[in-house]
Amino acid sequence: MGIVITLIVLVLVIAYICCGFRIVPQNNEGLVETLGKYSKTVKAGFVFVWPLFQRIRKVPLALQPLEISKYSIITKDNAEITTSLTLNYLVTDSYRYFYNNTDSVESMVQLIRGHLRDIIGRMDLNAALGSTKEINDQLFTATGDLTDIYGIKVVRVNVDELLPSPEIQRAMDKQLTADREKTAAIAKAEGEARTIEMTTKAKNDALVATAKA
Repeated sequence: MGIVITLIVLVLVIAYICCGFRIVPQNNEGLVETLGKYSKTVKAGFVFVWPLFQRIRKVPLALQPLEISKYSIITKDNAEITTSLTLNYLVTDSYRYFYNNTDSVESMVQLIRGHLRDIIGRMDLNAALGSTKEINDQLFTATGDLTDIYGIKVVRVNVDELLPSPEIQRAMDKQLTADREKTAAIAKAEGEARTIEMTTKAKNDALVATAKA
C-alpha cells in the first residue's frame, strides 16, 4: 500500500513539474510573475515556471507595423487638414512596455498625434502641404526613442497624406482655375498684341517700300 501511495505521489510530482515547462518563441521575451508580481525576464527558449504560483507573459520583440487612422489638425492660419500616418516600432524594454502603461502602443499613438499637431500647428496651410519630408523628419526626431517612457522605439514614421478640408479644397480649386484663366487671358492678350505689332510693322514696311519705288 505504501509503495502505491509513493508511486501516486511521484507521478503527481512529475506531472506537476512537467506542467511548468514553457517555450518562449524566437523574437520574444517572457515576463515571469510569481503570485501576480513580476519576478524576472527570460529570453526565448525552454523555460520552467512553478505551476499555480507562477505564470509567464510573452512580449514580441519583432518589428511591428502600425497605421494611425485619419484625424484633423488645425494649421497656424486656422485651416483644417486631415492626415494619416504609418509607422514601424519595436519593443526595446519589455518590462516598461508591459508594466509601466496600461496600453503602451495606444500611449505612443497619442504622443505621436500630439507631436504632429504641434509641428503642423506652427505652419500655415501652404507650408504644411509642401513640407511632408520636413514634417516626417521633425516627427521622427521627437518620437524616435521612447524606451524610457513606453519601452518602445519608433524605427520609421511617415505622414502618408495631408489633405485640406473639402471647403478649402474647393476654394483652392476655384483659385487655381481663376489663375489658369488669368494666365490664359494674359497669354492671349500678349499674342494679339504681338500679332497687331507684326501686322503694323508689315504695313509700314510695305509703305516704305512703295514710297522708295
